[in-house]
Order: sequence, then C-alpha cells, then structure tokens
Amino acid sequence: MAARVSLFVTCVVDQLFPKVGMAVVQVLERLGFRVDFPEQQTCCGQPAFNTGYREEARQVARHFLDVFAGADYIVVPSGSCTSMIAHHFEDIFGKEPENLRRARAFESKVYEFSRFLIEVAKAEDVGARLHEVVTYHDSCHALRELHIKDGPRRLLAHVRGLELREMDAAEECCGFGGTFSVKFAEVSGGMARTKIDSIVRTGASTVVSLDSSCLMQLQGALSRAGLPIRTMHLAEVLASH
Repeated sequence: MAARVSLFVTCVVDQLFPKVGMAVVQVLERLGFRVDFPEQQTCCGQPAFNTGYREEARQVARHFLDVFAGADYIVVPSGSCTSMIAHHFEDIFGKEPENLRRARAFESKVYEFSRFLIEVAKAEDVGARLHEVVTYHDSCHALRELHIKDGPRRLLAHVRGLELREMDAAEECCGFGGTFSVKFAEVSGGMARTKIDSIVRTGASTVVSLDSSCLMQLQGALSRAGLPIRTMHLAEVLASH
C-alpha cells in the first residue's frame, strides 16, 4: 500500500497561490504517494509568533496538533512554516507539558517539500521537463533554520531542458520577512531591489524558490521594475512535463 502524506498547504499558498498546493499533490502522486488534505487546517501560528502574540500563536498551534494528530507524514511547501512547526512549537509550549510532548512527536513527521522528496521519497528525478533558464533564491528559514541548500538544486538539475544559473546574492534575504515588510517597508524594498539586481545579472527568465512569500515579494519588485521575469515555486517546476 502506498504511503500516506498529509498536505499542510500554508496560509499564503491557500489564499494566494493555490496552484502551488496542487503542484505539490501532482508531484507526490506521480511518485506513488496517497495525499490527503485535512480541511480543518488553518495556520501554523507563525505570523502571531513572530509579532510577539504568543498566546494567539499557541491557540493556532494547538489546533494544528489536533488536525494533524493522525498523520504519518506532513509535507509543507514552505521553509518558514516547516521551521515554525518543527522548531518553534517547542518554544511556545514550554509551559504545557502534554502539548510539548505532542509537538516534539511532530518533529520527525514534518518535512519541507524538497526535503521530503530527497530524504523520504529518495527521488531526485521526478520526471519534470521545463525549457527555461532559472535562478534559485535561498529563502531564509529554509537555508538558516532547516539547512536546506543542495537538495533543491539537485532536484532542479534533473529537470529536462532547464538551465540553472546561480546568482551572486542567492543567500541574501529578499526583504519580505512577514510583518517585517510591513513595519519596515523602505528597508524591505531596498533589500528586494538588491536581490532583483542580482537576478537580472544571471540572465534568467524565472526565479525559483521554496517559499511563496519570498516569491510574492520578488514578483512584486520585478513587476514594479517592468522586468519580464517570472517567479515559480519549486513544486510548480517539478510538476511541469
């Protein structure tokens, strides 16, 4: 029987980029996994946590623990949300022993999408085809908290017709940072422009990343600059054929 995977789609994907969620399902099903989508899911609590509203974050996190209690694997198309669940649930449940125990049990079940493909599915070639010159943006949480760097590049290397050109600022922040981009709009915009300059120097027609929030920030900056460069989530690239 095929292994069962539960999709935690994240707020940004659910509300703004539903095609990313559908692409994740398409790739996983192509590899033989059974994918379920618990409809009661909401948020991981990261926006509240990052803004200092710890109790509100706990309320949302408790709901997450309840909804995904029976999951074998939880796949997340976001480094930041994965990091929140795998690392920071432990921070917010320090005074709730039972929920802390439940949260720790999730750490071995929760996988960012690309890491699941590499470490669980053992699949670097998912049969994708995309004739594009792309550059890859390392999102902050995926790179710095989850230490994801080589895996997405290995997956891209197996996409037929795709050429990956590294930018000189691949590891620099795009400036989104959740509520940071709202509170410090001018700084956020400056960081995005620096990133865009690096993207342009590669000559790529597409920017790929693991986090739709980063891609939203970059696409906004690219559009305002009038540049004919699009953004794609890694799942969308891997679903192409």
